[in-house]
Amino acid sequence: MNWYNLDMKTAQQLIEALAREGDPVRAEHSTRFFKTGPGQYGEGDKFFGVTVPVTRKLVGLVQGMSFAEVQKLLASEWHEARLAGCLILVQQFTHGTPENRQKIYTFYLRNAKRINNWDLVDTSAPQIVGGWLVEQGEWLILRKLAKSEDLWERRIAILATFAFTRAGNSGPTYEIAEVLLRDAHDLMHKAVGWMLREAGKRVSEAELELWLQEGGRYKTMPRTMLRYSIERLPEVTRKSYLRGEK
Repeated sequence: MNWYNLDMKTAQQLIEALAREGDPVRAEHSTRFFKTGPGQYGEGDKFFGVTVPVTRKLVGLVQGMSFAEVQKLLASEWHEARLAGCLILVQQFTHGTPENRQKIYTFYLRNAKRINNWDLVDTSAPQIVGGWLVEQGEWLILRKLAKSEDLWERRIAILATFAFTRAGNSGPTYEIAEVLLRDAHDLMHKAVGWMLREAGKRVSEAELELWLQEGGRYKTMPRTMLRYSIERLPEVTRKSYLRGEK
């Protein structure tokens, strides 16, 4: 990457760099992997075919990109450009002052509908939305996002609770999981199950089991959600849940 401008400040410079690193074969695979066909969750998304590690390296060359330029990345038709925008915001949030972190959090939520695939959400929502809300000690906004008609806002809601779990507080995960318990989308079944699993792993497996059993949740929740949530429990326990015998 020696040819790159080591002080990239504009969206166009970064998009051109991503284009040069693209691989048409990987791009074709990505269009299938990220479900870009008609009616699928990533419909119409376009790919250069750049790996995530290379995207991260390019983002590491960006210095002081403004919100206006990040907005252009998030508005791009290219998936990797939007990913780069998310990674830049994470980078700026991590090293920002409290005032700047609040601005990044607000900017992020204002652009949530452009953070429109699961990898974009998963690499940014815990750090930015979750990170800011942990600092503030409140998560009321997550209930609103969890009730959104927009799939990606709902995924942001549950992924943001990961920051609380990492801080030893699994309460937000269970609260938002309850809102999303009967979500119709498979991507949400996986996300909620994953966050429940992490709550059990990082905070308390006993608390996870109590939540699953309370009111028979484990019997009525989507099967994929259940499978993800109990992955780290002992095999005999997992089988009991799957047979509906707990």
